[in-house]
Amino acid sequence: MKIFSGTANKPLATAICKKVGVPLGKCTIEPFPDGETFIKIDENVRGEDVYVIQPTSPPTNHNLMELFIMIDALRRASAKRITAVLPFYGYARQDRKDRPRVPITAKLVANLLVAAGTNRVLTMDLHAQQIQGFFDIPVDHLYASPEIYRYLKRKKIPDLVVVSPDVGGLKMAHAYSQFLDCGLAIVAKSRKSATEVEAVALIGDVAGKNCLLVDDLTETCGTLVSASNFLKKQGAKKILACVSHAVLSPIGIERLKKSVIDELITTDTVLRPRIDGVNLTTISVAGLLGEAITRIHRNESVNSLFAFKDGRPA
Repeated sequence: MKIFSGTANKPLATAICKKVGVPLGKCTIEPFPDGETFIKIDENVRGEDVYVIQPTSPPTNHNLMELFIMIDALRRASAKRITAVLPFYGYARQDRKDRPRVPITAKLVANLLVAAGTNRVLTMDLHAQQIQGFFDIPVDHLYASPEIYRYLKRKKIPDLVVVSPDVGGLKMAHAYSQFLDCGLAIVAKSRKSATEVEAVALIGDVAGKNCLLVDDLTETCGTLVSASNFLKKQGAKKILACVSHAVLSPIGIERLKKSVIDELITTDTVLRPRIDGVNLTTISVAGLLGEAITRIHRNESVNSLFAFKDGRPA
């Protein structure tokens, strides 16, 4: 087995290699003067089981192209099997044609991964689970929730209510409430634009309670901040937010700094710079991804990695 990494999240790749017990593969990644990417695999991979770790986080198009080029280089170097490890799968929000003359970009990315030479995909907390069906190759879909559950259990938050910031996240919120043995509430939202959201209604009781907002992805933090403000008006005490992928844009960071959210809990699927003025807790998923890679290499079941409390979380 050999593990390589693009430039999108080198610290996570290094941590995964440490968990697996193999060194990070050597490769050269350099830009040409015109911005094109040059990649050379600096060690023999003929007949090897190869894993390429590259979340397609911002700059999304650059990181995607880097992933395609690396996979193509490995395929032409006669790697036996190439698994694309995408801790964060970009373009996942464009998973259906909900308006005339728009693309289904999540499917396009799936097609491009296969065309580049990918034999298998390992990813985590897809924004839409049906994306697995866009592939005609095996897809292993992991959940960050077991690692987040352990952190939340250790905090022992009293009077806790898990809140879904929109109707679409109800399934995930219900799984969290079941595991944490607490109440459940839902905030109904109205989207004004791609960056602006308004909370309009609440189902459930949050007065005098500590609230945990759960979601899979946040970028501009519009949904989380709008929901947290609404919960405060309904009498909520402490408000925590938990997201698998915090792909924070500048507008999202500014909103968080001004928000009533007391703590944002997320994972290291996406590389972020240090953010001052935000109580941000980052939980590593390197162990989870490393265990999955080891099991895939040994042709063992990955299912037990997300069997948690008599069932699959989120």
